[in-house]
Amino acid sequence: RTVFVTGASRGIGAAIALDLGRRGYDVGLNDIEAQETKATEVADAINAMGQKAKVFLGDVSDKSACNEMARAFLAAFGQVDAIVNNAGILIAGEVDGLAEAHWDRVMDINAKGPFLVIQAFLPAMKVRGYGRIVNIASIGGKHGAPEQAHYSASKAAVMGFSRVLAQEVGSLGITVNCVCPGIILTDMGRVNLEVASVRAAWQDKTALARIGAPEDVAGPVAFFCSDDSHFVTGQSLNVDGGIVLS
Repeated sequence: RTVFVTGASRGIGAAIALDLGRRGYDVGLNDIEAQETKATEVADAINAMGQKAKVFLGDVSDKSACNEMARAFLAAFGQVDAIVNNAGILIAGEVDGLAEAHWDRVMDINAKGPFLVIQAFLPAMKVRGYGRIVNIASIGGKHGAPEQAHYSASKAAVMGFSRVLAQEVGSLGITVNCVCPGIILTDMGRVNLEVASVRAAWQDKTALARIGAPEDVAGPVAFFCSDDSHFVTGQSLNVDGGIVLS
């Protein structure tokens, strides 16, 4: 099996890429040029497992870059079985002072990025009549938090997009699902955790009484990438230790 993982140089993306490598996937790792060294380290670790891994540099909000990465991935791996759209950013700010450029950048990466990546790979999945698409959303897309209006909007957009896409491609053997992480200890997640009292409050809100680790997200993603989930599509699964209970 093969998988293309965006934002795979660190945090949740790296944990997903490494976990899928351990499960026998050959992995294409995407990130921007500034993260090339870290992405290469993750790829080297997967290659050391005996799986094939290759880095594909590009901005997921750039259509031409996405098309080129898809072309290069298919040339290197022959087929695409799964896509994990993990790349995302958060620039905190209250609505009344939020820069338009920050709104646009968050929406471009978090919402338009998955659309462009999927659009680039979807023809290859349709030809084979098989595909697993996993979009990393967030519990923030369901309930939100102060200073994250644009982030919440972007993740809500991802879930809405995924529900429609699932209906469009389901009859072609392609499933589309979202994983919604909660408070996870990553570079981006630390925005919510920098103050000790805030960190304690989030921990108290979590049924499992702890902050999540990137590896906690990898297993649910692997389920959606696998044939165990062949009759599950259009869903958004909370992976938050029990903050949003539904």
